[in-house]
Amino acid sequence: MSALILNPKVKQQLDSCFSEVFQTMPERYFSAPGRTEISGNHTDHQHGCVLAGAVNLDTVAAVRVNGTNKIRIQSKGYPMCEVSLEQLTPVESEINSTPALVRGVAARFAQFGCEVKGFDAYCESTVLPGSGLSSSAAYEVLIGTIINCLFFDKKLSAIEIAQVGQYAENVFFGKPCGLMDQMASSVGAMVFIDFKDPQAPVVEKIDFDFASAEHALCIIDTGADHADLTDEYAAVPGELKALCNILGEGELRSIPKMDFYSNIQRLREEVGDRAVLRAIHIYDENQRVKLQKKALQVGDFASFLSYVTESGLSSWRYLQNVIPAGRKEKQEVAFALTIAEKLLNGRGACRVHGGGFAGTIQAFVPNDLLEDFKNGIESVLGEGSCYVLSIRPQGGVEMEVEG
Repeated sequence: MSALILNPKVKQQLDSCFSEVFQTMPERYFSAPGRTEISGNHTDHQHGCVLAGAVNLDTVAAVRVNGTNKIRIQSKGYPMCEVSLEQLTPVESEINSTPALVRGVAARFAQFGCEVKGFDAYCESTVLPGSGLSSSAAYEVLIGTIINCLFFDKKLSAIEIAQVGQYAENVFFGKPCGLMDQMASSVGAMVFIDFKDPQAPVVEKIDFDFASAEHALCIIDTGADHADLTDEYAAVPGELKALCNILGEGELRSIPKMDFYSNIQRLREEVGDRAVLRAIHIYDENQRVKLQKKALQVGDFASFLSYVTESGLSSWRYLQNVIPAGRKEKQEVAFALTIAEKLLNGRGACRVHGGGFAGTIQAFVPNDLLEDFKNGIESVLGEGSCYVLSIRPQGGVEMEVEG
């Protein structure tokens, strides 16, 4: 993997802000990218398969060990986050907060035998919260990478740092997320991940450049906020867990597809139709991910786009993560998908992105349509709502300083 060189102008900005906050200068610099889910919508928490990629938007930090037992992190535009390392157990009042993530990452490293010490960090991010590019995963991977480099001699692999981030989010932050977001941010590039064994996921890098297929990868901000939607997200793994429990397993990956279908009427009666439809999506989506990986590896981009469209329709019809339950007037994701489809006019592909319900959609746009597509989206959804992205080869890393 190539080194990530810190831009001199970015360094100057980080140094200036760090010294203003902490009255000293930073010593080291770190970066963790946002991620885009390319395929595998909500399959990770069912031990399934995903395609994901790190993107060229990141969270960066200037860092210095502070000689105390406190981690102090000043993120641009936010209050100071201060976490005492004397308490490395979940704090109820911190649920759904940044300190919970920091405390959770530190706690997990301590469980591995790392002597975590205090440090100061100033952070800036181009991975905007609510952008669907997983700013929380980038933040978790960033903190994990800092601790791994400063205090643990880089003993944890990128995969293990991702698992640390998931632990922090599940146990301390209170969100029952899967592992895909953290894995894509930590590992970097575009990757196929098989979560059959979440403790030892199989990670395979995919060497494919969307530019070579004369398409751009776009993420579109629908204008809908993730706030107050935690219950919607939690219902997806929750309903699937209830379904799996009926058949004596913990996740769908352990239930043969034929066993599921032979018990489908019983499952409908005991957990309801939505849970059953969501399970159908997972079974089909896992197969699609493998087909998409193969299509990219052999350069069959037309088939890849067809599978993207299938994935989007399955997420809408079966997984049902496009419109929050009961919403009538506000259906931003559905509206954005409709506008994107109209602008693409039968070319490229688009689909709901990530967790769904709010946030963003994803589109693969032919280069000759890109300008009109971006202008069309932003004329309706607002200036800056269409991000044109590229895949970043590096995951969570310490940046090198020129000279």
